[in-house]
Amino acid sequence: MRLEQADPRRLIAESYRIEAIRAEECRSIFLDWALGLPVEVNTRRALKRLLAEYSMQAPDHPMTAVLREGLEEAPTPRRRGGASARRN
Repeated sequence: MRLEQADPRRLIAESYRIEAIRAEECRSIFLDWALGLPVEVNTRRALKRLLAEYSMQAPDHPMTAVLREGLEEAPTPRRRGGASARRN
């Protein structure tokens, strides 16, 4: 995958250029990136491409941590509440 496909609006690239950017700001940029990604682009492949591009150059950057978090598997949802919880 080309870098232009993984970051078509260059949001991630620009986040690496912002001095003193915080993790909270990186998460906000990441969300905007994810919501604006074209449907035909595989998000996991795009994340891997972005990490390959930026993680070696900026391993301690907050956006690198956010991109790595984006690749983590979501926890399995657990059932909460319901009739059985009200009976006990």
